[in-house]
Amino acid sequence: MSLRPPRLGLKKHALTAISYLLPVVVASGLLIAIGNLAGGKVITDYSRPYDWQSALVSLGVLGMGMLPAVISAAIAFSIADRPGIAPGLLVGAIAGTIGAGFLGGMLGGFCVGWFLLWLRRVIKVPTWAEGLMPMMILPLLASLVTGLLMFFVIGVPIVWATERMTDFLTAMQGSMRFVFGAVLGAMAAFDFGGPVNKTASLFADGLLLEGVLQPEAVKILASMVPPFGVGLSWALSVVLRRPIWGRREKDNIKVALPMGACMITEGVIPVAATDLMRMVVACSSGAAVGGGFSMLWNIGSPVPSGGLFIVPAMNHPLLFLLALVIGSCVTALILFLWKPRVTESAESAETAESKEGADAAGTDGADGAAGADAAPGARTTPTAATRSSSPGAPPSAGSTDVSKEKDVDPSQITFV
Repeated sequence: MSLRPPRLGLKKHALTAISYLLPVVVASGLLIAIGNLAGGKVITDYSRPYDWQSALVSLGVLGMGMLPAVISAAIAFSIADRPGIAPGLLVGAIAGTIGAGFLGGMLGGFCVGWFLLWLRRVIKVPTWAEGLMPMMILPLLASLVTGLLMFFVIGVPIVWATERMTDFLTAMQGSMRFVFGAVLGAMAAFDFGGPVNKTASLFADGLLLEGVLQPEAVKILASMVPPFGVGLSWALSVVLRRPIWGRREKDNIKVALPMGACMITEGVIPVAATDLMRMVVACSSGAAVGGGFSMLWNIGSPVPSGGLFIVPAMNHPLLFLLALVIGSCVTALILFLWKPRVTESAESAETAESKEGADAAGTDGADGAAGADAAPGARTTPTAATRSSSPGAPPSAGSTDVSKEKDVDPSQITFV
């Protein structure tokens, strides 16, 4: 019997929860951006008249306030299925209320899910009560136990740690701010939307809930540096006549650029796959420089996602664009100077290979169509023209003499 402990699946459940969380983050953030651009403000007194612009901003703020509950419920659901949704929502709501924030919601979700798995193993009920387990017994017990734990045990140190972190980030000055922004920016661009990027994103989103806006701007900038930096390196290679990208890579860059404007870093992955080491170093370096300047200039974003479309909602939009250009230029220069030159023969070979692949695909399709017309094992009956072209030739095996068939008397046919 194996003595290894069971795998907790922290990464799996966290990434699953993020996939549920992102639509809430994007929708809420864009609502805040649209409302702010239209001149709206957060509604503080709903008993007094308010306009639609303020309603949009307030709706987005309410959505952002639900993030601890959403991430907690999503993690609990990933671990324990449907019974984890209700206690996960409640524990996440407690985390947001007492000030434990995003981190408290994540930890609460794991506690709920693991506690439910333990309850399923230890609680035995009669057959008639089995239907009550997922809808009443398990959610009630999990909400009771984990809710009290969040109020009196788990939440207390998380609130303290969150407050200390907020105070530390607020008090940072000069070079310390640049270093923090550089580290966060490099993490956000390191794996082009992978787990490291998600870790930096979660950290920035958690601080946004505590009113710290600067890390969110770093995250947004670092997510756009890789596609823009790659696009600038292509432009440099064209202007200075030093080709560093092949035909396929150029096609992928054309797709990655509009995706980058929407803060979708994954569009760079096909480009990075051909030269991973240089791409990771160049993109992480550019994002680190841009993120450092973003923190140094105290750029903050009240919106967690949206790319270039939410830049007007930032406190220093022009400085943000300048930091983005600086980071993208660093990435472009590293790639332009470090990547080897693409020779004409290599590009011609790549083009020929693509053409051969297309021709082979077309040939295979034609062969398949021809094979479909003739069934396997079917015999083709010789036509009259074929027989007349070789009058002296003996009949082949399996062929039929039509003249003899005409002389047969039907009355002499015997059916066996």
